[in-house]
Amino acid sequence: METIEKSKYEQMLAKYKTDIKDTDVAAKVAEIIEKKVPENDTLEVKKFLMGSVELTTLKTTDSEESVLAFTEKVNKFEDAYPELPHVATICVYPCYAKIVSQSLEVEGVEVACVSGSFPSSQALIEIKTVETALALKDGATEIDIVMSVGKFLSGDYDTVIDEISELKAICGERKMKVILETGLLPSASDIKKASLLAMYAGADYIKTSTGKEKPAATPEAAYVMCQAIKEYYDMTGIQIGFKPAGGLNTVHDALVYYTIVKEVLGEKWLTNQWLRLGTSRLANLLLSEVVGEEVKFF
Repeated sequence: METIEKSKYEQMLAKYKTDIKDTDVAAKVAEIIEKKVPENDTLEVKKFLMGSVELTTLKTTDSEESVLAFTEKVNKFEDAYPELPHVATICVYPCYAKIVSQSLEVEGVEVACVSGSFPSSQALIEIKTVETALALKDGATEIDIVMSVGKFLSGDYDTVIDEISELKAICGERKMKVILETGLLPSASDIKKASLLAMYAGADYIKTSTGKEKPAATPEAAYVMCQAIKEYYDMTGIQIGFKPAGGLNTVHDALVYYTIVKEVLGEKWLTNQWLRLGTSRLANLLLSEVVGEEVKFF
């Protein structure tokens, strides 16, 4: 039975172009950054990117008080800057889902929780499913899980697929993002395969990184993931979202990821439903550029 299942996944992967070279990816990304990013360095794009930010706090020092204060900043933003889009999401650990969902007053802001033994994903599936179900019960509207990287690297695609599918079944209609932890994947080909497996298993979004490993998001990984999303969409008609996260330190970083999505996936993905940016520090930087002076609101 195991051989048949692995064969099925290998047959699925064989339908896509997974034999890609890192050097080719690097060259293409360099070309996009040089030729295309400058045209997107506009006020309108920066405003749009503000509305795609997943405002994230995933610190060991998080507390009910700090998370409540974090949420209150989002509540106050709408009054302080009514002409600007609010952030897309607040992203926290599952133990804070209730406090965020109960204190969040802004309509249209999602409550995302990292789950499934984030950031390592090293836990029994029973633990992952219970944690996910509890986060949803407490008010999470989106779930971010980490692919079992060790299983993927050892070729155990059965377990990778089964875990993602089982957690998606818990989520039901609520969106689930699968973090590939691309900095731990050896090649562009591996990133492409992991992207395709995650989408095949039921991911609503694929996400680069937890932010806990180095390197985190890279333009090269983003390019490969967007290529996988495009090919998967062309093959199945299913639209999957994209979320770079970890290491988004500058407005230029955000513009690079926006440009890659625009060039590879096109306008259909340029909404805050399909493009998310996982970050905390970037929100203030974008806001400062939009209003024309340094602001530390978040």
